[in-house]
Amino acid sequence: MSTLLQRCLFAALGLSLSACSSVSVTTDYDHSASFDHYRTYTLAPSTDPVGLSPSSEAALRDSLRTHLATRNIAEVAGNADLHVVRHISTKEKRVVNQSSYGSVPYRYGRYGMWAGAPPVYTDVSQYTVGTLILDFVDAKSQKLVFRGIATGTVSDPEANAERIREAVEKIVQSYPGGVKP
Repeated sequence: MSTLLQRCLFAALGLSLSACSSVSVTTDYDHSASFDHYRTYTLAPSTDPVGLSPSSEAALRDSLRTHLATRNIAEVAGNADLHVVRHISTKEKRVVNQSSYGSVPYRYGRYGMWAGAPPVYTDVSQYTVGTLILDFVDAKSQKLVFRGIATGTVSDPEANAERIREAVEKIVQSYPGGVKP
C-alpha cells in the first residue's frame, strides 16, 4: 500500500514539474575573444559516463545546428574554428516540507486548537536534476571562450529532449558573436 502511494506521489510530482519550464541557464565568456571570427564548429564526442538517450542526442545536435546557424556558424566534419564540448551529469534531489495544521495566528503569538501539539504533516519529494554544460573551445588556441550551463529536471526521454532543445536555444541566445536573432 505504501509503495503504491509513493508511486502516485512521484507521478504527480513528475507531472507538476514538467508543466512548468524547469530549465535555467547561465553563461560566461572570454571578453577578450573575437567571436566574429568563428564561422564553423564541430561537436566533440562525449566522454561522460552519463550518456544521452538517442532522442536527447538528436535534439542536442539538431538544436545546436539550427540555433548556431542563426549566428552564421555552421557545423563541419573536418577542421573547425570551434569545438563544442558537452558535459552531462545528473543528481538526485530530495525536498522535505513540514506543515502544521490547527494553529491559529494570534496577536501575541500562536495557539493551538487542540490540547497539546498540533499534528505535523511531512511531505517528501524526490527528483533528478540534470546538468548540461556546453563549452565552446577555440580550435587553434585550445582556450575556452564561451560556456553555457543548463539545469533542469530529468524525466522521460521525450520531455528530456524538449528540455535540451530549450536549453540549447537559451545558451546560444547568450552567445556573444555572430549575427544575433
